[in-house]
Amino acid sequence: MQITNVIINFRRHLKRRNYSKHTVKYYLYIIRQYVLWLDVPLEQATVEKVDAYIDHLHRKRLHPASINLYLVILRVFYSYLKYDESIPLTNPIKRNRRLREPKPLPKALRDQEVEQLLNAIKNKRDMAMFKLMLRCGLRVEEVSNLTRSAVNLKRRRILVQQGKGGKDRVVYISDDAHDALQAYLDERSFYRKKKIFLVERGKYKGHPISVRGIQKRMEFYAKETSIKVSCHRLRHTMATQLLNAEAEIETIQDLLGHNWITTTQKYCKLSNLKVQRGYFKAMNRVQQQQVQSPVNQIYDSGYGGKEKLCLTT
Repeated sequence: MQITNVIINFRRHLKRRNYSKHTVKYYLYIIRQYVLWLDVPLEQATVEKVDAYIDHLHRKRLHPASINLYLVILRVFYSYLKYDESIPLTNPIKRNRRLREPKPLPKALRDQEVEQLLNAIKNKRDMAMFKLMLRCGLRVEEVSNLTRSAVNLKRRRILVQQGKGGKDRVVYISDDAHDALQAYLDERSFYRKKKIFLVERGKYKGHPISVRGIQKRMEFYAKETSIKVSCHRLRHTMATQLLNAEAEIETIQDLLGHNWITTTQKYCKLSNLKVQRGYFKAMNRVQQQQVQSPVNQIYDSGYGGKEKLCLTT
């Protein structure tokens, strides 16, 4: 088996299935790392060899979630070898082979942290980028790829094209995000570029800003304000704020572009004032019912004394 030809064919297979170029690149990177580590032919790898590879990834200090992703990709690759390349082998990665993952709750910014962060941003481009994440729920990749044709300021909406998973969705623009974006567009109107957000200094001035470029700006403000904040944390904050403002969970799911509502619920568990209010409202009702309950009522026994009425179960 010519491994180079097989990997090339696998890349074509992924492209035919409409995987994004980033996903294809990542799949091939994982497979190359595995092939370089493996000291036997691919088709001769065993369950024990896969266990040794997991130990190798542990020594490299990869997180359990990353190791599980490696296993999923390699299982897909072995299935391709067996069924598409017709290579006789037994898939050494069982379907349920995965590591236990910790499930920390995503962290949202507190209101005072949001105010402190926004007060620190003086650049109009940066303010517009981060307001779109905080108010519209855009991912950093979606901000980087945003084009002028996708934004309708008059109707206060953005068509997010080819978001995560290759899905399109519509999000809406709040008043403050609208003002921030309009202020930036007025400033950069002389650039005839499809992409909205551009590099402002250096030799790449006027070129579309990259994902890493946006992340570096966020890292700058995080250092300036001493706030633990990232681009993705702004999405957590939006989800939590909307939930606390009585927005329906399905609405938040659509705005964030989640396939599964359980993903949205995970975003909103950390600071859910709606649940808090519901708890205290219900608990007050429970306590009031206890006070009024016959269990606590005193009645005349008819024998010159009073007894407490008790219910038995």
